[in-house]
Amino acid sequence: MSSVLSRLLCTILFSSASVSAVAERGLDARDLVALDRVSSPLLSPDGSQLMYALREADVANNRATTGLFIRGLDDGARVRRLNAEGKSASSPSFSPDGSTLYYLSAESGSMQVWSAAVKGGAPKQVTDYPLDVGTYRLSPDGTRLALSFRVHPDCPELKCSTERSAALAAEKASGKTYDQLFVRHWDSWNDGLRNHLYVAELNRGRARGEPQRISRGIDGDVPSVPFGGGDDYAWSPDGRSLVFSARIAGRTEPQSTNFDLFQAEVEGSAAPRNLTPDNPAWDANPLFADDGKTLYYTAMARPGFEADRMAIMALDLVSGERREVAPDWDFSAGALTLHQGELFTTANRLGEHPLFAIKPESGAARVVIGGGNVTGFALQGDTLVFQRDTLIAPAQLFTSTPAGGVERALTDFNRERLADIGMGEFEQFSFEGHGGETVYGFTVKPVGYVEGRKYPVAFIIHGGPQGSMGNSFHYRWNPQTYAARGYGVVFIDFHGSTGYGQAFTDSISQDWGGKPLEDLQKGWAAALKRYDFLDGERACALGASYGGYMVNWIAGQWGEAWDCLVSHAGVFDTRMMGYSTEELWFTEWENGGTVFENPAAYERFNPLLHVDKWNTPMLVIHGQLDYRIPVEQGIAAFAALQRRDIPSQFLYFPDENHWILKPANSIQWHDSVLAWMDRWTKE
Repeated sequence: MSSVLSRLLCTILFSSASVSAVAERGLDARDLVALDRVSSPLLSPDGSQLMYALREADVANNRATTGLFIRGLDDGARVRRLNAEGKSASSPSFSPDGSTLYYLSAESGSMQVWSAAVKGGAPKQVTDYPLDVGTYRLSPDGTRLALSFRVHPDCPELKCSTERSAALAAEKASGKTYDQLFVRHWDSWNDGLRNHLYVAELNRGRARGEPQRISRGIDGDVPSVPFGGGDDYAWSPDGRSLVFSARIAGRTEPQSTNFDLFQAEVEGSAAPRNLTPDNPAWDANPLFADDGKTLYYTAMARPGFEADRMAIMALDLVSGERREVAPDWDFSAGALTLHQGELFTTANRLGEHPLFAIKPESGAARVVIGGGNVTGFALQGDTLVFQRDTLIAPAQLFTSTPAGGVERALTDFNRERLADIGMGEFEQFSFEGHGGETVYGFTVKPVGYVEGRKYPVAFIIHGGPQGSMGNSFHYRWNPQTYAARGYGVVFIDFHGSTGYGQAFTDSISQDWGGKPLEDLQKGWAAALKRYDFLDGERACALGASYGGYMVNWIAGQWGEAWDCLVSHAGVFDTRMMGYSTEELWFTEWENGGTVFENPAAYERFNPLLHVDKWNTPMLVIHGQLDYRIPVEQGIAAFAALQRRDIPSQFLYFPDENHWILKPANSIQWHDSVLAWMDRWTKE
């Protein structure tokens, strides 16, 4: 473990949060789905105006809309909506002079770029293309738009892609022949389209003519699929070129994480130039220095490993020399912002997700804002605005300075909705896990906790597996929904979790059922010893994705400890997972090769091989559109339970992917899980 991490471990504070003494009840799933969700804080160029997005749920109609709002930074400042009422908008950005806000909206029937005057007035449509605009970025001088579209790569113009897709949809035969993978990705089948990057000229506030393709000759997606966005590309300060991240892998795409950075000139027809050909792993998040001579970006070192550390790199665009900015900073960086000579980024650290500032010359890093989960921020001059949530509060916007220090809340969303809702107190704890190393976890007390009383327990296992569950407010796995039902909650950041140094993260690979299970067992024992309100005789273990896999593994290894289990989108057969998941690089890294090259690794921790020891009642949940861990994994687990006459249920969502996203489905999910737990711990 690095000396930097060791010092951080020594200084962590074990904090607890209080609940309202006047609260009448806890947080129900119906409350959770109805909460307004703030995001995308953005400051005007002069720092006087704050723009943000606010997602507002319409639970009755099983939908939500996102509005864009603007206000000053003073307490009590007037708030004004910029986009049309009842319509959704996203991806806001200010014009260089701060007079205009640009954003994406489908108000016209397709996703296009719109603009609104900051001083007021009706929004105006900026683009009117035959295809949806996926992402955009305004050039530094405000005269051009970089845009992404899903196109047929060989089509010379956008209209060609529209016509070809329409012709394919009109064909009577529905079969499709594939010559290579991907055949499907995340929750969609491959339709032959790719994300490509274009540039359009702006004339009097409108995009005119056919846009020019910038990612010409690139056999890949810009932005990446399925979760890429505007951070995948950046304008140079002079507006003459764009740098973007793309993977060109051909037939090896499903097993490759080799994203390179390409620089494309806006004028002319030259092919984009690969800036990172020497790195066979992931290069991402390009950001130009203000003088345009240095390109900052993030990079992994090991090909095929999606959870490798994202190091911050600096590339001298004149000499071609590159260096790592902060080699002793043992965390994985997100998107980068350069401000007042420092690089700002967020990263997991010890169960939280703080905002860091890093000096590009020395690599010296400092925490600017901690105390929870910082997921968005904006900087102008001496003003910092950031978005933060915690285990007891959904996200709000705050203001501080780039130096950190004093914080001031700017928003109080959901105040009325949460007025009579109490939150369970939480505390972080540590224990000796595998190899005597320090491992961290959290406990949450039930709402209405009474000293001296024992409560049933929800033992939640996070997914990833290279992820973290800590001090954040989650909309799918929120410990407060269990605390509201009278459960104590325990969750552990086992070996393989992120935020504890890269060696700790690496340690799970090829050992899915080893060190993590040991940590969970030791963490459970430590929690029971330390917190006497936890009733170890009335407890259920539950998790999703890797957490669902671990539940399936526990069923054959440690099932006697639990009254019930819940496995959501969990791997049941690791061998079949190696062939049926879409992103093959994941299973091949985690198991040290393909199924046919290293079959023993896939069988070593395969839950399927231990079904003969299953005895614990289990609820299995899966979505039909889950192509990451296909639905057959859940069906197989349920079949195993049924054939062994173990009390079991299968909750199936025909319209959901790896995640349960629709409001009504989320309510059904929570109701079903809690009813299952109540059945085995309270009746």
